[in-house]
Amino acid sequence: MGTWNEFLQKEGTPPEWPYPVKFGEETELEADVVVLGGGIAGCWAAITAARNGARVVIMDKGDIRRSGSGGPGCDHWCNVPANPHSRVNPDEWANDEMNTLGDFSNGIGIEIQCREDYDTLLEMEQMGGKIRDTDDDFLGVEGRYDDTKFMFSPRYSVDGRLAPADGWGAPGYNPPDQRKNTVIRVWGTTFKPALKKECQKLGVTILDRTMATSVLNEGGKQGGRVVGATGINVRTGEFIIVKAPTVIISAAGLGFLYTLDTEHGGISTMHSRNECGDATVMAWKAGAKITMMEGSSPSRFSGGLKHKWYTGGADASYENIPLVDADNNVLPAPKQSWEDGGVMFSPNAKVIADLREGIKTGKYKLPFFADFAGTKPEEAHATWDLMLTEESTTKVMVDTMEQDGFDKHKDQILNYTFIEMQPSQQYRDAGSGGGIMTDWDLMSNVEGLYAAGGSMFSPQDHSYCAATGRYAGRKAAAFAKKTTPGEICRAQVDAEKARCLAPTKNETGIDWKEMNFGINRVMQYFASEFKNETLLNMGLEEIDRIEKNAVPQLSATDPHKLMRTLEDLFILDSAKIVMNAMKERRLTSPKLRIERTDYPNNDPEEEKHYLAQYLKDGELHFERIPTRYWGDLKEGYEAHNQDYTGVYDYGKEE
Repeated sequence: MGTWNEFLQKEGTPPEWPYPVKFGEETELEADVVVLGGGIAGCWAAITAARNGARVVIMDKGDIRRSGSGGPGCDHWCNVPANPHSRVNPDEWANDEMNTLGDFSNGIGIEIQCREDYDTLLEMEQMGGKIRDTDDDFLGVEGRYDDTKFMFSPRYSVDGRLAPADGWGAPGYNPPDQRKNTVIRVWGTTFKPALKKECQKLGVTILDRTMATSVLNEGGKQGGRVVGATGINVRTGEFIIVKAPTVIISAAGLGFLYTLDTEHGGISTMHSRNECGDATVMAWKAGAKITMMEGSSPSRFSGGLKHKWYTGGADASYENIPLVDADNNVLPAPKQSWEDGGVMFSPNAKVIADLREGIKTGKYKLPFFADFAGTKPEEAHATWDLMLTEESTTKVMVDTMEQDGFDKHKDQILNYTFIEMQPSQQYRDAGSGGGIMTDWDLMSNVEGLYAAGGSMFSPQDHSYCAATGRYAGRKAAAFAKKTTPGEICRAQVDAEKARCLAPTKNETGIDWKEMNFGINRVMQYFASEFKNETLLNMGLEEIDRIEKNAVPQLSATDPHKLMRTLEDLFILDSAKIVMNAMKERRLTSPKLRIERTDYPNNDPEEEKHYLAQYLKDGELHFERIPTRYWGDLKEGYEAHNQDYTGVYDYGKEE
């Protein structure tokens, strides 16, 4: 078909928008639970709420059959210690995981994941998701059990981390009696279609192609109890109002704050292009407390048309595939731990520094390769035909390379690390662990407002989103049964509607890409590697200038451009949230990913607290909340889930 410009040159004019445009028109719905975001957590929340008798509405900017970062698939179901082959107690594993992740991780979410992840996985199987090697395609593969046909990740040893540093092919690597068996390989491409089908079966009202824009409070007052939510149909522009006593925010995290490259795919990410911080901003504007927005660290930047996992080896999805240099010398394997971050994930990892030194001294010769040809055939088969085929966008890599003749038993894959802009500090990853603070019911400080998955602070992987979404749906449905819905404030609705539709009033003006690039520049200049109060104040002044001068000029001539423009406004608010949090944290702390040139020393007392921020009557407030405020994980979970019955007997002797 050629490029878009070639099309316009040939046709002369762009095609008409293919859907009826209904800017200004409204649709009103009522529900017991409205779910904002139809990714992994959102679908699970909707299903569980519906199974518990709630009338449910779910909104998503895409089609929930494949939307969100987990929509294309996943290859690992992590932290599932309640499975029958596990050699660890779920509560013990949750505490071990917390010790590994550090003080600022989310203990409530981790405990829920460890307690309920296996139940969630079995429900996934009942819905049609594939979780076992039922066709015996992978007989003899390390980690496979013939009785249950579960396939466990072979990369976890005694301490739960990747095994010996002398390489994947080391003698005695990860013998079965050392494994904890807490990570199961799965066929994740089957999951999202099954989740949508179950939503339809249960009568969930699915608003595909509908972008959530706000949470509504009783009386229109920040911090008031939830009375509903609003959204925009991204194909028609119709304004949606849902009245409900409970709202579950399950949209994903913050992206595109520092860099935007939609033409070349140069951003190294596996996450959805729709990530814009909307979950955090909607909760914040509703009066909810959010946290972990202040940290930043160097992020990977890939030049060229590829995904970061196309690098070929030394990554979670390339299990059992050794990396070799140009002379076929096996490279040291990284720990798959949060300390090192994985060899291809973190430019700060020790193994990265060791490899760089080895390149300089001539110990290792570039380029590096993933040595599929030197791997046992059955292990190459499992990695190529299960892990990479099921994990997110790496399926595109598999299909493309097979079309070009790649043979997993004869060939190697070029690894791009160290031969392009890697590791680099092209932009800083800020606010990526930020999100909503909750209690043990996953309710925020705003009555009726729940969080699940990526909208929670310090979120984790695919299965974490599934387990916490399932949990939040159960809790929200129970709350909705015992509460009386409040009245929607029409003035709040009208103000939100006017805000959302304002860009459609301008036939010409500032395009969404121009706005995003402008925000990127502010963050790159004033909130990058070196930070101090002067720079952050200048950045906030620039954000204020953009709000006053540029936002009124935004132009969106069709509903899709309106969606992108509204995402820009979420990114703009996120920039403000991040810089205010950075400014408030007056210390340097590796734990918090904070480095201030004007406060070069640590503050041990400050480091014992989360920094929460929230709005009240439009004013920004900060609060220090002790880390691990949830108390003992086992006691906290059991106190709030006495009516829950899972498949695991938590009272048995270990």
